[in-house]
Amino acid sequence: MVFSSLTFLCVFLPLTLGVYYLCPRRGRNTVLLIASLVFYAWGEPKYAALMILSILANYGFGLLIAGGRGKRLWLIGSVVFNLGMLGLFKYADLLLRTWNALTGSGIDLLGLALPIGISFYTFQAMSYTIDVYRGKVAAQKNVLNFGAYIAMFPQLIAGPIVRYSDVELQLRTRRTSAEEFAGGLCRFAVGLAKKVLLANQLGALWELASRGKPSALMAWLGALAYTLQIYFDFSGYSDMAIGLGALFGFRFPENFRHPYAAKSVTDFWRRWHITLSTWFREYLYIPLGGNRRGKARQLLNLGIVWALTGLWHGADWNFLAWGLYYFVLLTLEKLVLLRLWDRLPGVVSRAFTLLAVVLGWVLFACDSQALPGYCAALFGANGALGRMDLYYLSKYAVLLVLGALGASGLPALLAGRCRAFWPRAAVSLLMLAGSLIVLIGDTYNPFLYFRF
Repeated sequence: MVFSSLTFLCVFLPLTLGVYYLCPRRGRNTVLLIASLVFYAWGEPKYAALMILSILANYGFGLLIAGGRGKRLWLIGSVVFNLGMLGLFKYADLLLRTWNALTGSGIDLLGLALPIGISFYTFQAMSYTIDVYRGKVAAQKNVLNFGAYIAMFPQLIAGPIVRYSDVELQLRTRRTSAEEFAGGLCRFAVGLAKKVLLANQLGALWELASRGKPSALMAWLGALAYTLQIYFDFSGYSDMAIGLGALFGFRFPENFRHPYAAKSVTDFWRRWHITLSTWFREYLYIPLGGNRRGKARQLLNLGIVWALTGLWHGADWNFLAWGLYYFVLLTLEKLVLLRLWDRLPGVVSRAFTLLAVVLGWVLFACDSQALPGYCAALFGANGALGRMDLYYLSKYAVLLVLGALGASGLPALLAGRCRAFWPRAAVSLLMLAGSLIVLIGDTYNPFLYFRF
């Protein structure tokens, strides 16, 4: 089940909210846990058992680590368990395919379906056991409360990555005012509109461009469309998650801050998928030594982090290439370019950054087989202009312009100046109504996070 489905919007969410608020406060985490397991089991029931196993295992590891004796060994056990589960379901076939290709072996692939959201909830579980080991949080002694944290459906399948310290107090006690509830509904409506009215429609242009042999114009249109699609899809899901969290009394961290307005690649990664960048910084980069052991060691640490960041997003070598691409760009910035950016007009540094990001999304979106052909098409291998290109340009021009405006800071600036509740609520209701109308009449509703 996904947030942008009629089943979720018209059945699951209203029923869950009704039961949740009818239940006494002490039982609401249990309601949330049961609802989350139903939500997760909707598409593939057998993987709800995997979710329950993750909950029970990490709950136990947390208690054992907090006990004190052998806590380092229990921490290692928890990391091995979580990474082993992630590796088995996500990366085993990639390694087997690569081994077969290099050696000519014929080892059968496991063919395991990827549990949706496994990268998100595995990282959340690891952050919990590591923070218990560090003494930053107390071990959760109520398994139902812990299960509600790991399986919480608002942010289960597409983030943001919520660390236990973010919600530790809220799991024990939380209250939702009418104003916060209404604000959550508005935030959810904005996220749904981003997904349905913008991301899905832009995705159709990317699908057209990525088929066959596009001309240079069509390839660049497709790359721009995907750049906007993934932003509105991903930030839309984060908005919906934050809004849903508010409906149940939780405050989740922000995950995006106008990333396409960044003035450098470093700045871009301070604004894009903020909770993932924070996770890698606190649980990998700093423990590896960060920038405390000299320039060479810092670059090695950055290379490890960005290689793993790429592979976290998907089990294919193009994702590794995407991560290493950003490692190279960030290294160049640290050594040379940041001083150059400071001397250039802001519009120039932003334009170069956006171009680098667009090219990065081509690496991200195309699998290993399609990538060389699409990159060649960008630079004219199939000609500059195709027979239908001007038609598609005219058809999608307004949508691309709206997408560019929406991805800028302009909507947030306008919303910030309008502090009255009712105008904002009216706009949100219009967005919600428009999204529902489109969902009823359109079957194209891709889910980009099945690889995560």
